[in-house]
Amino acid sequence: MADVPLSELPETLDTQGAFPRLSGDEVAALEAVGVRRYAEEGEALFREGDDHYDLFVILAGRVAILGDAGKPAERVIAIHGAGRFLGEMNLITGERVYLTARMVEAGEVLQVPTDRLRNVLDEDPSLAETMLRAFLARRALLIGMGAGPRVVGSRFSPDTRRLRVFMARNRHPHHFMDVEEEAGADALLRELGVGPQETPIVLLGDELLRNPSNAELAEALGLSAVLGARGDSACDLLVVGAGPAGLAACVYGASEGLETMGIDAVAAGGQAGTSTRIENYLGFPAGISGMELAERARVQAGKFGARIVVPADAVGFEERDGGYAIELGDGTSMAARSVIVATGARYRQLDVPRIGELLGLGVYYSAGPLEAQMCAGSEVAVLGGGNSAGQAAMFLSKHVLKVTVLIRRASLDATMSRYLIDQIERTANIEVRAGTGVAELVGERAVEGIVVADCETGERTSLDARALFIFIGAEPRTAWLEGSVALDQKGFVLTGPEADPGAEAAIAPSMLETSLPGVYAVGDVRSGSIKRVASAVGEGSMAVRLVHEHLAAT
Repeated sequence: MADVPLSELPETLDTQGAFPRLSGDEVAALEAVGVRRYAEEGEALFREGDDHYDLFVILAGRVAILGDAGKPAERVIAIHGAGRFLGEMNLITGERVYLTARMVEAGEVLQVPTDRLRNVLDEDPSLAETMLRAFLARRALLIGMGAGPRVVGSRFSPDTRRLRVFMARNRHPHHFMDVEEEAGADALLRELGVGPQETPIVLLGDELLRNPSNAELAEALGLSAVLGARGDSACDLLVVGAGPAGLAACVYGASEGLETMGIDAVAAGGQAGTSTRIENYLGFPAGISGMELAERARVQAGKFGARIVVPADAVGFEERDGGYAIELGDGTSMAARSVIVATGARYRQLDVPRIGELLGLGVYYSAGPLEAQMCAGSEVAVLGGGNSAGQAAMFLSKHVLKVTVLIRRASLDATMSRYLIDQIERTANIEVRAGTGVAELVGERAVEGIVVADCETGERTSLDARALFIFIGAEPRTAWLEGSVALDQKGFVLTGPEADPGAEAAIAPSMLETSLPGVYAVGDVRSGSIKRVASAVGEGSMAVRLVHEHLAAT
């Protein structure tokens, strides 16, 4: 809580374009679909726990954005004055509200219902870009501040790690309270009547969730309502996987009139969503994070009417009633007239003793803000020589003392893009150790050191690294397709003539079509694909054209 009255706090400075002021023309465009009204001091424009809220433009007066409003832990997130608008990504996506907006100086506001707001943004691309950029920047700031729901548990707990990863991958802000270190966590658990053995818990306003599943957490956060429910009838197109290829298919499918649904086991963005900076994607000369790219694509897909269900894990596949059905991990299924498989690939697991035991406790297969926070100020190692490893090393170098990149080859030249190699060579706290592999992990409850071995001599040395980030190739996510469509020897989906070599030219599968008519594979999961975001997006959009041809023929 502030030491001075909220009304006397200075207006929060604009950073990263998070708090722009609207021009007179922009306010006029919103006023055409909104209502001006007086707001008295102390009025809450929206509250933590609300299912949804409207857009508010401040015409006069001042507003405080608060976390844990009305509680001992209340804190000021921002102070806004005339010309600014309130809200962040959940205003567009419809996720549950987790902050409170309170008038601290009486004034006038312009209130715009969200359904009318969408119409204005569709007609005014400039205003839409200003607001979307601000919402994205605010979401990033809130994540960095640890605003939003609280996760209370032990950092050594796999379930605590699961919940935090799920929220991080879905770009949902949260605050973590570690029962191993924070005295306040123990006091809070006693106040709630929760025993340590019942953790982790999640606090959303006045609601308490005891070790929820990802699906239960998604429902509580409002993600399920946002992204749509499973349909009982068959849709035109079901996209399995919401990485760049899957999101592109959702955008193009819905924009071209197909009833389109997408599913993903964890979050929109896929493997690319964990990339902290994609610098060679067309149209973004300054680069773009995988999370922001995924967020923009998800909003775009929703604009055209596509529904994306998260979490929904595909575990089985069958032909049904002239179409197809995807069995999900919760025992339900989804039916579709056509299917695009975009499940991508997961990083190959490292074969070292106790690697699974220390997963999330110093062993990671992605390098995002959550992982960087967990090993800030220490030394870390990155295993791998591809672009993902290079991007991880560059990102981590800004948060840790030192990054040691371990590669089995003699150099990075054959496996990594030149621009990344140049950046690594210019970064003082990154060291590349060639011809080196990981032999052993040191530490009981967490990684406390790494033993590496020379690939030729076998000589072992120790690294004082508190974390190991692994990027050593990928394995396709196709276990749910085995026995249904043709796969290559490594498990990737065969497409085109390779999917059915004996077929006559006139009836052979089209370029992205699998061995089943109307089922297509795009992105990293496809045999022979180029492992790049741009090519994945291209394949996702191309597949929609083939879906149209298939549906027209059937």
